[in-house]
This record gives sequence, C-alpha cells and structure tokens, in this order.
Amino acid sequence: MNKLHFSHSAIFTAAAVILLSSFIAADAILTKDGKTTVVNTTSLTSNVRGFRGPTPLKIYIKSNKIQKIETLPNQESPKFFAKAKAVLAQFEGKSVSKVEKLNVDAKTGATFSTKALIQNVKQGVKYYKEHK
Repeated sequence: MNKLHFSHSAIFTAAAVILLSSFIAADAILTKDGKTTVVNTTSLTSNVRGFRGPTPLKIYIKSNKIQKIETLPNQESPKFFAKAKAVLAQFEGKSVSKVEKLNVDAKTGATFSTKALIQNVKQGVKYYKEHK
C-alpha cells in the first residue's frame, strides 16, 4: 500500500512540475501583431531582487531591437526607483546582441534597484534569443 501511495505522489509531483513550467514559459513571452515581441520578466527573474524585492519588466522587441522597456509593479521606494529607472533608456534602440554585452553602471543612491533592472533586461533578452 505504501509503494502505491508513493507512486501516486511521484506522478502527481511530476505532473505539477510540468504544468508549472508551462505556465512560466507562457507568461514570459508574448507576441503582438506578429511584429513586436513582449518579454515579461516576472517569472523569469523572480530571484532577481532590488532593495525591497523583485523588479520585473516588460521588454518590447521589434526587428531584434529593444523598442521600449516598462517597469511592472514592485515594492521599491518610488524616489529611489525613479533614479534606477533612468538606466533603462541606455538599452532602448539597441540590438539584442549588443544588450547582452553592454556594460551599464548602477546609479548611485539606487544601486540595488539599478543592478536588478540591468539583470532583468539581460535575462529577458537572453530568454528572447532562446525562444523567439
């Protein structure tokens, strides 16, 4: 009886992992009108943390170039996060291959948030290149 219970538990766990991983991939990348791809980093970078927690983004990519980057809801201090968000402009208009190699400095006074945003962009672009 215990072996049967263990077997069912293992099957249930495996099914849950497969189902969860399909949800993660599904909300990570979206295509709009066949031309612009939007990468949502919420599930891709849940371990990337600013000063107070995750700093997810939506990265809009068209013709392998970043068109714009939007910040998503987060727990960062608005005053410091406004400083950190300025770093995102350095990625806009750049090709995805240049973004991966781009060396961007963190903003003084918002170092944790800036580093988290940079990591979100780079991981989002990496995901895009692997799944486009």
